[in-house]
Amino acid sequence: MVLRRDFRGIPVSTLGIGCSNFGKRCDEATAGEVVNTAVDLGVDFFDVADVYGSGTAEGILGRALGRRRDEVLIATKFGHATKEARAPHERGGHPENVLRSAETSLRALGTDRIDLYQIHEPDPSVPVADTLGALRTLVEQGKVRWAGCSNFSRAQLEEARIAAKEADFDGFLTVQNEYSLVNRQAEDDGVLAFCDENGLGFIPYFPLASGVLTGKYRKDARIPEGSRVARMKPDKLFRFFTPAALDIVEELAAYGERHGVGVLELALGLHIARSTTLSVITGAMSGDQVRANVEAIDAAAGLTDRDIEFVRSLPK
Repeated sequence: MVLRRDFRGIPVSTLGIGCSNFGKRCDEATAGEVVNTAVDLGVDFFDVADVYGSGTAEGILGRALGRRRDEVLIATKFGHATKEARAPHERGGHPENVLRSAETSLRALGTDRIDLYQIHEPDPSVPVADTLGALRTLVEQGKVRWAGCSNFSRAQLEEARIAAKEADFDGFLTVQNEYSLVNRQAEDDGVLAFCDENGLGFIPYFPLASGVLTGKYRKDARIPEGSRVARMKPDKLFRFFTPAALDIVEELAAYGERHGVGVLELALGLHIARSTTLSVITGAMSGDQVRANVEAIDAAAGLTDRDIEFVRSLPK
């Protein structure tokens, strides 16, 4: 069973399932296999958004969970810039959009509550206090348990913290930003430090650099046919599958061969070693991938201080 950590008195699995491929690369039957395998293994954190799968992912997740809904925590998002809207109040962090989007997500998910409701990205056109006000309403109505944000900078987090304090509201309790050995901006821009200082749960996305840090891809080796990297669009390929990223993989592999640990476990160790990491979002296209990720996250929890020191010492 996968390792769990306490969040607001609730134990949460340190491995989360990202549902961005539901309705895209992952059809309904496959999603059902992924979801049920995950729940069987103790994974109870599922991350989705209203724009994933061209708007179908929430429904797929809800149907896959079915009667198992109460066994898990559902995190979904609203307010992405790509979400179609006809007027300013129908998009982003506008209070009307927050309330309407929540109702739409609740229907799609087939549930009466959203455990973690996150604004997908900052909306500079709307004061964050207004967005928080709408989220507070949803919390008071029992439709949302906790509020979170994604892709926020430290300055934006501080602005939100002040606004929440003035309104006597908990505000954002989690931050979901990109973070991996390939992209360590969260270390340098103060976001991780802000989480440490203020007790926010950090949720890294792309923790394995879209699969590059799994150990499947090695320098000077052919990319396996049908693999995730082989299907990457050019923008992601050039973003993640870089010489610098492959150099990191080679260093992880060399260290792992000397000390009996895997590349995947070491890459996940960067996240598990942080006490404020709530859940590490990983994608899966089969039950077998879920099992492999559960084994890896549990192995990562057993890494030594020497292992973690090595991982953190890798060049940025």
